[in-house]
Amino acid sequence: MDWSEAFAQRYQLDREWVRSAVGQARKIPAITQYVMPPATPSAKNWLAYRNRFIEPIRIQAGIRFWQTHEATLARAEQTYGVPAEIIVGIIGVETLYGKYTGNFRVIDALATLAFDFPAQHPRAAERQTYFSGELEQFLLLTQNHRWDPLGIKGSYAGAMGWPQFMPGSWAKFAVDFDGDGRIDLFNNTTDAIGSVANYFKAFNWQTGMPTHYPVQLDANQLNMDALMAPDILPTFSASSFMAKGAILEGAALAHTGPLALIELQNGGAPPSYVAGTENFYAITRYNWSSYYAMAVIELGQKIKAARQR
Repeated sequence: MDWSEAFAQRYQLDREWVRSAVGQARKIPAITQYVMPPATPSAKNWLAYRNRFIEPIRIQAGIRFWQTHEATLARAEQTYGVPAEIIVGIIGVETLYGKYTGNFRVIDALATLAFDFPAQHPRAAERQTYFSGELEQFLLLTQNHRWDPLGIKGSYAGAMGWPQFMPGSWAKFAVDFDGDGRIDLFNNTTDAIGSVANYFKAFNWQTGMPTHYPVQLDANQLNMDALMAPDILPTFSASSFMAKGAILEGAALAHTGPLALIELQNGGAPPSYVAGTENFYAITRYNWSSYYAMAVIELGQKIKAARQR
């Protein structure tokens, strides 16, 4: 209630409306477990992760989605410069084209993580502050769109709609792509497509740039510590990349922007590597995971190839 009073005052909202909405939120203990790192982390496995998303049901659904919304995807690509296959890949990985958008009341999810974030989490203070801000954004959205704050459902983290936007992302990046005067990411696929493209444009998507290139490692001059130090942040020019033992060929040699060495672990087998560009990094702004980014890229590529066949 203290939080509600301060929030209502800060945004000049009806204090009773805010108190009523927040007062009816319920803590969901399971969510506090979902956000915790696993007690005994298992080895990351790109092949196992990939197989969850690059599979026949999702590919077939993606083909149907692309066929149905071909004109909208083409317009989004033209407007924002983001390839249709990336947009199709995102929506496929996130919700299987709207099939799974979440069954938690968003206000419950966000209130649980804003007020009862597990203190034992290694980044508890930072994450709790983040979710407190997302709860604010959610309540502002419900005011602006005249939604019932108790009637909106989403993921256990509070992500919503076909593209699974958090409330803050909805406020910043969602667009009325069909021009009907309102933004709807729950039922309007045109708005969802345009909003995903706008999101990537906002995170500096470079039109025409590949997301990654093949890379080999030269054991004789490999400086793996230096290559892995920036993690997935593109840092190296092509020449400095190769000087540290990464071998590039073909179009990668002419790449003018920064690159990162992306490591995808394969359980007990040797890792896979690619050279990630700024566009690869842009995809990780949606979900901070190189495995996620590769799944989005490969799903989109598989669907595009299947359509061409």
